[in-house]
Amino acid sequence: MEKCEAAAREIRGETLNHRVNARHLDLASLKSIREFAAQVTEEEEHVHILINNAAVMRCPHWTTEDGFEMQLGVNYLGHFLLTNLLLDKLKASAPSRIINVSSLAHVAGHIDFEDLNWEKKNYDTKAAYCQSKLAVVLSTKELSRRLQGTGVTVNALHPGVARTELGRHTGMHSSAFSSFTLGPIFWLLVKSPQLAAQPSVYLAVAEELEGVSGKYFDVLKEKPPAPEAEDEEVAKRLWAESVRLVGLEMSHGSYGERGQPLPK
Repeated sequence: MEKCEAAAREIRGETLNHRVNARHLDLASLKSIREFAAQVTEEEEHVHILINNAAVMRCPHWTTEDGFEMQLGVNYLGHFLLTNLLLDKLKASAPSRIINVSSLAHVAGHIDFEDLNWEKKNYDTKAAYCQSKLAVVLSTKELSRRLQGTGVTVNALHPGVARTELGRHTGMHSSAFSSFTLGPIFWLLVKSPQLAAQPSVYLAVAEELEGVSGKYFDVLKEKPPAPEAEDEEVAKRLWAESVRLVGLEMSHGSYGERGQPLPK
């Protein structure tokens, strides 16, 4: 929250807009997500733009507060619940846009419905990350289908590689060999956080994207995602399973059957 507050102060200073607020949200906690969504719903008259950007990458085999594998829980399920809890506000504020930050890594992903939560097979940090990012694209497609005619659009994107702490668990930051051999190439390709944010900003405000929904963007260009990311049956099955896992109740018929979260 200290970093978040500092960023909010900087934005307020540069824009002279006093309505820039920092709010606590832990995507590894369903309780925190519900509290945040309730606060936003109560305090904000409108929600026109929701950018789901948070992520963890290739971390050890950690679990969230609710028992989800950490990368699936934070990168996908946390955003899934948050988005659904804010849908009524987004619809009431239409035209509105939802932007889901995925990754090029989704092309190597596979949704394993038999062991979505990595409880049976040996944990693979890379495969878990790729699965979580594929899930983001699949749910974007399914949500777009469900939002037709509401004035709310949803798109997914790959922002490029950013110079952030996301790769803290990959070894690039800790291995002297990797830093020496790959470092120069890596730093030539990597973007500043400001530059890496541009695709999200573009999808959020570009006038030419009004009404565009259910698409995948590689940086600033619309491109077809991986074949599995366009499988409607997989998307529908993942949606139903996600509803069950995060415990979403039926709301206006949009969520499906009431489910229960995983036990701790």
